[in-house]
Order: sequence, then C-alpha cells, then structure tokens
Amino acid sequence: MTACIDAAWLSRPSTLLAPELIGCTLVRQMPDGNILRGLIVETEAYAADDPAMHAYRGRTTRNQVMFGAAGKAYVYLIYGVYHCLNVVTDQDGVASAVLLRALELEQVPMWVDHKHKLKPHRIAAGPGKLCRALKIDLTLNATLLEFGQPLWLEYRHPGFQQQLEQGNLTLIQTTRIGLTKGVDLPWRWYLLNSQAVSQKG
Repeated sequence: MTACIDAAWLSRPSTLLAPELIGCTLVRQMPDGNILRGLIVETEAYAADDPAMHAYRGRTTRNQVMFGAAGKAYVYLIYGVYHCLNVVTDQDGVASAVLLRALELEQVPMWVDHKHKLKPHRIAAGPGKLCRALKIDLTLNATLLEFGQPLWLEYRHPGFQQQLEQGNLTLIQTTRIGLTKGVDLPWRWYLLNSQAVSQKG
C-alpha cells in the first residue's frame, strides 16, 4: 500500500497542494469495512484572500473547519442536492482548502445504477458525482483524513511520479468552474487525457 498523506504534508498553501494532489489516491472506507479507491485527476484551490472562498467573509458554523488545522475533510452541500469534498490545507487559523473535482475509480461501487456503469470513467467526473459515488455527505464534514477513518489520502504511486517527470503525463493549469467571483484565477488543475476529468479547457 502507498503511504498515507499526513497533516504535516497538507499544512501548506492550497495553490501548492492542488496540483500535487493530482495522482494521489482518495480512499473511502465504508461502515461495513469495504474499501473504495480513486485516483485524483482534477482539483481546485481556494485561499483565504480568494473572493470565491466560503471563508472569505469570515468564520461561520458552516466553514469553521477550514480555519482549523490541515488534514480534515470539509464537506458542503450545493443547490440543496450535491455534496462537495474539500481537503483542508495550510496552517491552523488560515482558511484554505482544495476541492476534489474528479476521480478515476479503481472499481465501480455496487450501488451505482446500471445506466452509469455503462460509462465507468464518468461516475466520479465532477465534485457532486464524486461524492455520490463514494457516499460522502455532511456526516463526514470535519473527519480526520487518516488511515482507518472513513476517508484518507495516499501519496502518488512512484510510477505515476516517474511518468510525470518523463513527460508522459501532463497536468493542465486553468481557471475554475462555475464561479461568479475569482473567475480569472488559474487555480484548477487536471490530468490531461483523463476521461474522468469533469470539463476540459
């Protein structure tokens, strides 16, 4: 098993971590002990001085986990329907997070309906789809991202890192999606040629 990512590694600015999390693995341990894994292929960074950041106007009950120490999950609900999973980053007291936008799943969860199984690479292609596929909801907000917990992260496999360094894999940096503020900040990264990326360009 690849080593688990610890809070110390995540205690850096989100804009540094978002591209470095591409190629890492999100692990979901279900209540029955079943394990699901997905390769992170798309991320977005959000920082304290970012007008698109939930914590931009200060601490609230909803966003308070982002003001704490790195290494926790920040889960929120959008449109009253879709959940989004973020990794809390940076130093304690600095609101900062990386949104996990898309995964390449190692296997299709058994609860995914037949229609979606026909396109397995699209099951977690988007933050809402990702959370639906892995049954991530508000009950997992503020969860420690540690081995044995419902969620944790694993470092890039050495083979992935080697492919990057040799130029056989490419990360694309571009603007974020679906925002009305901070729209020009190039704080989204994705793995080129991954079929699981939510939106190219």
